[in-house]
Parts: sequence; structure tokens; C-alpha cells
Amino acid sequence: MKNDEPTVGRRVLLRTAVFLGIAAASGLLSAGEDGPRGGATAGAPAPGSPGPAPGAPGLRPEGPPDKSYRLRPMTAEAPARPPAAKPAVRTRPILELPAGPDTGNAMVLTFDDGPDPRYTPAILDTLARYGVRAMFFVCGEMATENRDLLRRIASEGHVIGNHTWTHPLIPSLSRSALEAEIGRTSEVVHQVVGQAPLWFRAPYGAWNRAAFEIGADLNMEPFAWTVDTLDWKEPGSATIVSRVLSGAGPGVVVLNHDAGGDRSQTVRALEAYLPQLIGRGYRMTLPTR
Repeated sequence: MKNDEPTVGRRVLLRTAVFLGIAAASGLLSAGEDGPRGGATAGAPAPGSPGPAPGAPGLRPEGPPDKSYRLRPMTAEAPARPPAAKPAVRTRPILELPAGPDTGNAMVLTFDDGPDPRYTPAILDTLARYGVRAMFFVCGEMATENRDLLRRIASEGHVIGNHTWTHPLIPSLSRSALEAEIGRTSEVVHQVVGQAPLWFRAPYGAWNRAAFEIGADLNMEPFAWTVDTLDWKEPGSATIVSRVLSGAGPGVVVLNHDAGGDRSQTVRALEAYLPQLIGRGYRMTLPTR
């Protein structure tokens, strides 16, 4: 039996060598930390088989992560949207709707200086009763104090325009002061309703070059009026109604006020002249850009 011990030892060594050879051939042993050179990585699909779908959950690439995907936006396949072109700097404001095949008997109703919780809601109620939309040129100091009312104006489909922050006489301001008056108002409107104004109106109709330039830089067109009701003078509801009806016509823009004083006459006048305008075939509309 002693003579057999070396033979048994050699058999064990041979069997171990054979096992190691088979294990290496079957990929059970690693050829280093990076895996066997030229071999498949654990968890990777076999050669010729389809890989996992891109973005499949629970699958991560082996080796150093590819950080380039962090630079790809989710809308990489969508075409780039060009920035909106700013309007040209005008030398005079728009006074009426441009003549065209769609103008017909269209008119625009506008209201300045608000919003004012004493008068604006009643005006909105009348406009809603007749299915009419209008333009409200708001002052920033009024808008920031009446944000819910500003939201109502926008939610009911009316257009909100910029009428400066404190209603100053524009030619008396420095350029920096005017930029603040106009810019702050656009900012508060954007904060409240999600869109900055596209139209600007100078208080008292007092325009200057700086107003046109600043307005255009903020993507606004200057918008004035054709018929002035002079309701701010409180001439009486009957006089306001007469001025609107006598001045009515295709493309006409009517100036009213919903703040800045006692506007109860304006509220009553609107209730009277709006159904008459509609009865005469006029259509209340909004300007487009």
C-alpha cells in the first residue's frame, strides 16, 4: 500500500489540473478585474442575440458609465423652436384695426387704469352676458393689489395690456424710470396669468420715442384708440353712450376706464350701448399679432 501512495497523489493532481482547465474554458474563472479579454461580460447578451431595449428598467451598462446622455435633452428629436421676433419700433401707435376682409363691422372695446374691484367685476359681468371680449390696459400697482381680478380677466378670454405701473406722464420721465414703469407691469402680469402683455398703451396718450423702443423691446405693440368716451370726466352715462354710438364704425377702438375714479357711469353706459352696438350689426373683437 505504501507503494500506491505516490500514484494516488499524482491522480489527485491530474484531476485537479483537468478541473481547472475545464473551469477556465467555461469562463468560471476571471482573467482579472476587467473580465476576460475579448469575452462576454457577465449579464451581457450572448453574441448574435438582441440586447435589452434602450432604457429598460433594472439594466445598467457595465464598466465606466456613459455620461454623455446627461447632455441630451428629452426633446432632442423635436425641432428647435425659433425665438419670437420682436415687433419693429413704431413712430406712432396703432389707432384702429387694420382694414381687411375680416374687419367688417368689427370694433374693439378697451378699459384703462384697472383692475378695480368696485367696477371691473360689473364690467366683466356685462361683457360675459353678451359674449363679448375686450382689452384691459392695467396699471401695475392696481394689478398687484387685485391679482384674483387679474386672473378672472384672463380666464374669461380678455386681453391684458400694459398701462405702466403708476400712470405717469411718460415724457416727464427719464428712460430708466420709464423702463421700470413698463417693465415691472409686464413682470407682474406674467407672474399672475403666465403670459406677459403683448400690447402697451401710454397714459394720457402721451407717447415718445423711448416708449416705442421700450415697448418693442418687451415684445409689445403700441395701441391707442379711435373714440374717446372721456368717461374719466364723469359726463353722465347718456353722454358716454352717445359718444360711443356716434363714433361706431368698422375698425374703431373705443376707450373707456374701469378705475382711476368713480366709474359707475362707465358701468351703466356699457350696459346701455353694448346691446345697441350688437343690434346694429357690430361685432366686438380683439386685435391679433
